[in-house]
Amino acid sequence: MQQRIRIKDIAAQTGVSIGTVDRVLHNRGHVAPEVRIRVLRVMEEMGYQPNMVARSLANNKKTFRIAVILPDYRLDPYWEQPKEGVERAAESVGHYGVQVEYHFFPLFEPKTYLQILREVVETLPDAVLFAPLFHDESAWLLAETTKLGIPKVMINTQIEGTDALSYIGQDSYQSGVLAGRLLNFGLNDGDHAMVLNLDKEVPGARHLLAKQQGFKDFFNRPGGKNIEVHTAVFEAFDDPAEMKTWAMQLLQQHPKLKGFFITNSRAYKFVEVLDHQTMEGIKVVGFDLIAPNLRLLEENKIRFLINQNAWRQGYLGIHTLVNHLILRKDIPVQQYLPLDIIVRENASYYLERPVELPLAML
Repeated sequence: MQQRIRIKDIAAQTGVSIGTVDRVLHNRGHVAPEVRIRVLRVMEEMGYQPNMVARSLANNKKTFRIAVILPDYRLDPYWEQPKEGVERAAESVGHYGVQVEYHFFPLFEPKTYLQILREVVETLPDAVLFAPLFHDESAWLLAETTKLGIPKVMINTQIEGTDALSYIGQDSYQSGVLAGRLLNFGLNDGDHAMVLNLDKEVPGARHLLAKQQGFKDFFNRPGGKNIEVHTAVFEAFDDPAEMKTWAMQLLQQHPKLKGFFITNSRAYKFVEVLDHQTMEGIKVVGFDLIAPNLRLLEENKIRFLINQNAWRQGYLGIHTLVNHLILRKDIPVQQYLPLDIIVRENASYYLERPVELPLAML
């Protein structure tokens, strides 16, 4: 492995000061022509590769403002994970002149979301990181930032056919296929399964609809078990009493219903309203490593959790924008994250994984 060449090594080999080498590197200050030529020749002979981050920062004295637009994490525990990923990334790039500005919107209020988008655009940030949960309002943001030449990265939900710099998150369709495969392990031929959306505004939530389609397609494949698939949307998920009444009526109406795929992080809201006897015949697959889901996973009331890597979505979103703004690197349009299968035996490992990410930018 080749030893890293440092500025002081070049200075020693050339016989000049470290400051002189630094001035040659960044083309600033007075350096005699013959000294400049000698330093450049030694750099070439030693195979020195300048730190492009440092060079870029030396040439750009501005502060880069990144606007982060996410659902309010105080209203839904899932959104605390991408927020924490953003915070750690912001810590790692702050000394590069990057300033992260947070904007949180209520999860089910598209009008408030649009108002926040308008306010953000008026400030003319250098870049935007956002979760486009509301399609039409997000389309407005995409169009306006395009007019203004503002790069943007989407996380969690993908809107296709845009000029967004990148999408970071899961492949929603494949996550539905995976959920079907996992649930299939616990079902017998002739059982029924359900895709359950515990959400609001589902017609506009394309990532949820993609999961639903992937799940259906898995069970419709040739040669599989004969599993009838139902779909349902239940919007009163914050009312345990109403949820229990609805769930019990559903199970009475469909006695062969043995498997549930909850399409978001709210699997715990469904499982918690069912008594132990009812849960004995029910298999549940859900999403996300939030505390109530993990508790029910440990109790074997949730069989599998699919990890969407929400923490990494926020972390990589900031680094993607910094790589674009500062390093001028080519950015992949899609950055699909692994669909990790979480069971009781490996959950603790995945909870520790975020600390493995580097604090410094690569």
